[in-house]
Amino acid sequence: MAELKYWLWLATRGAQRRDALTLLDHFGSPDEIYFADGRDLGRVLEEGCEPFLNKSMSEPRKILLKCEEESFDILTLHDSQYPSRLKNIFDPPLVLYVKGRLPNLDDRPAIAMVGTRSCTPYGVVSAEKLGYEAASYGGVVVTGMARGIDSAAARGALRAGGRVVGVLGCGLDIVYPRSNGRLFEDVSATGALISEFPPGTPPAAFNFPVRNRVMSGISTGVVVVEAPERSGALITAALALEQGRDVFAVPGNIDAPSCRGSNALLKEGASPAMNGWDIMSQYIAIYPDAVRAPEGVKLRTLDGEAVEALAGSETAHAPEKRKVIKTRPPEPAADTPKNQENKPDATKKAIDNESAPVYIDIMIDPKKLTLDERTVLDAMTGRRHVDEIITSTALPPQAVMAALTVLEIEGAVTREPGRYFVPHFKYVNS
Repeated sequence: MAELKYWLWLATRGAQRRDALTLLDHFGSPDEIYFADGRDLGRVLEEGCEPFLNKSMSEPRKILLKCEEESFDILTLHDSQYPSRLKNIFDPPLVLYVKGRLPNLDDRPAIAMVGTRSCTPYGVVSAEKLGYEAASYGGVVVTGMARGIDSAAARGALRAGGRVVGVLGCGLDIVYPRSNGRLFEDVSATGALISEFPPGTPPAAFNFPVRNRVMSGISTGVVVVEAPERSGALITAALALEQGRDVFAVPGNIDAPSCRGSNALLKEGASPAMNGWDIMSQYIAIYPDAVRAPEGVKLRTLDGEAVEALAGSETAHAPEKRKVIKTRPPEPAADTPKNQENKPDATKKAIDNESAPVYIDIMIDPKKLTLDERTVLDAMTGRRHVDEIITSTALPPQAVMAALTVLEIEGAVTREPGRYFVPHFKYVNS
């Protein structure tokens, strides 16, 4: 509790988040920042030190008291329960306030479903259907808890008995919009409501773009269900791309103004989402213990055999491996003149035999690579998903994606479906 007050002090300085994160990287803990004087702070920040010279603890104490009264949990950036995907974005929140029980978002796909508040009946039906199916197939549905698409997706996921994480643009003690009071209760009872804003923070307009980066940050993918040309949902989609997340869009009526933004995303390369399996199928290889395929879907085992999934089966995606019986190869025939002609040259090594190469060796001089590119390559011991690369390198997602793009252009890596990357390189001896 003593250390927690320093986290709250740092998070409520009213300073740029990057300044606070820069100080945290340098000093290691909020209490070290608190006890640092202006000279020490100035060595790290050339300007912007003023907020950190205010050592008042009155606001942190009020927040702690309110959270205790309301039974809100507080997660700090250094806590093990803090979602690792969110921790790796460019500007993660220093603290998260939690109402309910936050699912372990690192063990299963989390799908943010966003769209316009002024949605059509088509948008409502689509959002409820996708929320229901994504939750049924093992996903956690992330929503902004606003009217329209957000609420419909949450209702669908709850009907399926799934977990929902609502990310708020205000304090946890404020229900906004008020008409969603019952929905807020249901989400916090089965999943969690989270916010980086302390209790009592009103739902100001500028809070919601800030909130959107958290929605995409905790998610593996973002689905834009229905959005006009100017929509906060498109901001979330843009943030998702910057963070290296998947972006899906629901095809909409080509004449409907409410669908122009989401249809434009499809033209720009977003993956179409016409049902929940279109989304969740992208993650079955990454989260085999969490994703459940719908009945009738053909899955393939590692040996290429097509297997039909069983509805509701926890192991439908991982069918029992068939037993392989090894037999002794037939004895070679006697050395007849004809056989001698076809017999391989004994002086030739196996490596000289012609075969289709598995890898194309690209010779790379490490001196010509940037530090980020070397770090990414060093982390790729084999076929890796982009989320695994981000986690193992601890680089910002945008830095990893930039490095992978350059390496792909140079032929050092190959991009595969599902955002996997395969290395094709070896270093030049220096």
